[in-house]
Order: sequence, then C-alpha cells, then structure tokens
Amino acid sequence: MPCTLKLAIHATPGAKRTEVAGAYGAALRVRLAAPPVDGKANAALLAWAAGAFGLPRGAVELLGGAAARQKLLGLHFAGEAELSAARAQVARWMADPAAA
Repeated sequence: MPCTLKLAIHATPGAKRTEVAGAYGAALRVRLAAPPVDGKANAALLAWAAGAFGLPRGAVELLGGAAARQKLLGLHFAGEAELSAARAQVARWMADPAAA
C-alpha cells in the first residue's frame, strides 16, 4: 500500500552544492546548487529528494511553494517500512546536517 510523506522544505538556491543544511524551524533546510530561475531550483530539489530517498523521480512531487523558499514535497513510498526509514532519516538531518 503506497504511503506518502509530506516534507516541509526551506530551500536556499544558488549554493555552491546541493546539500542538507539542518533544520529551519519545522522545515528541513536544503541548499540548492541551482539558480531560482526558470524552475531550475525546483527541478534540483526534486532530483535531490529522489536521490536522497532512493525514489524514482515520478514518486516525488512539489505540492506547494513553487515560487517561494518554503516548499512542501510529497514523497510516495511503496510501504510503511520505507516511510519509517525516510522519517528517521529526516529526523537525523534535522538534528545533525552532517549525517547527510
């Protein structure tokens, strides 16, 4: 049964490299090595999320915040085990960005 994780992101475009940068309030801060023009930063964020969570690109969607720094991602996992592992990874990143 498919399971969805809604993940709040605070995006920082124009960084030297794409990486997790810890917590920003209740959101996960992600630095993006793409400029915020022509949807490049959003595409970089979606590609990062797919790679970071081992998902196909089609299983990651931008639910909100296309033109803002505060974004909401929908990550669609095949089952509860994958969803639980993803939640644990996000918790590690929020506590210690070096765990990325």
